[in-house]
Amino acid sequence: MLIAHVSFPVSSTNRSLALDTLKQEVETVRAMTGCLSFVPYLNPTNDTDVGVVHEWETARDFDAYIASDSFATVGQVLRPIMTSPPVSKRFDATLIENVN
Repeated sequence: MLIAHVSFPVSSTNRSLALDTLKQEVETVRAMTGCLSFVPYLNPTNDTDVGVVHEWETARDFDAYIASDSFATVGQVLRPIMTSPPVSKRFDATLIENVN
């Protein structure tokens, strides 16, 4: 499983735009092959950071998302409002237990 944490700063006035842009893509991204989770969020510890946590079955599935029209479209909105580059952390993970 590949887990990706992506966060980026925007001005406080653009936070809603950034979150809304990501939320509009939730259904599309979650319907992609291999997507297990796509969760946009606002960082509650400051007034600038926005992020998304992804879970994908394989790195290949995640790479297909990165190459998708959906990713490109979101980038056209988000990149111009970022106040510095995004931080993307990607993890190769093994699920040990799923506790409900």
